[in-house]
Amino acid sequence: QVQLVESGGGLVQPGGSLRLSCAVSGITLDAYAIAWFRQAPGKEREGVSCIESTDGSTYYVDSVKGRFTISRDNAKNTVYLQMDSLKPEDTAVYYCAADRRSFYCSNYVYYEYWGQGTQVTVSS
Repeated sequence: QVQLVESGGGLVQPGGSLRLSCAVSGITLDAYAIAWFRQAPGKEREGVSCIESTDGSTYYVDSVKGRFTISRDNAKNTVYLQMDSLKPEDTAVYYCAADRRSFYCSNYVYYEYWGQGTQVTVSS
């Protein structure tokens, strides 16, 4: 059974940092691309960042480039999203997702497995 469990969300002031974790079980990170998505109230879900299964290449949506960093620990089967210089517009529920593919993790149209989400609120 595949499970993805996010943690690390919370309330942070603008300019602050959070690190989200996505603990994965039932699959291995060397075979599955992992992506982080977010959905703000009244907005469509968007792909924020992803990491390739093969070589660990990473991709970011323009709005988070230079502020967010995705990484993985294959030994712990965990993917992280370090979020720095947070802005109020980063407020959303953040989800991690997994899909068995070798390349093109930034094709966010379809991901097979999803976590339950973790709330990130950026506010003073």
